[in-house]
Amino acid sequence: MSGENCIFCKIIAGHIPSKRVFEDDKSIAFDDLNPQAPTHILLIPREHVDSLDKASNAEELGDLLLAAASIAREKGFAENGYRIVINTNSDGGQTVFHLHVHLLAGRPFVFPPG
Repeated sequence: MSGENCIFCKIIAGHIPSKRVFEDDKSIAFDDLNPQAPTHILLIPREHVDSLDKASNAEELGDLLLAAASIAREKGFAENGYRIVINTNSDGGQTVFHLHVHLLAGRPFVFPPG
């Protein structure tokens, strides 16, 4: 998918509203509309990259992960823990084909459950 039809590219451009929790010149972060945890934030690079397997910029990937860690610290999740997820392609659970990092927090993530 090209960036022109990408919902995340439209969010970056401001054509679709989002509740942004972080942004800089390389990425933005916003609350997920369908949260899977009490806190569920998506971090996306401003430059369109379809998925992790299409990524070639190590600095861009590192910036996304460091931004996620910074947000987690700022929101007080670092001490108890949080989860970072990157779904890749259809079989990996990716539904929006713009590279994105899920930051999930606010509850224990224990496997197996219970």
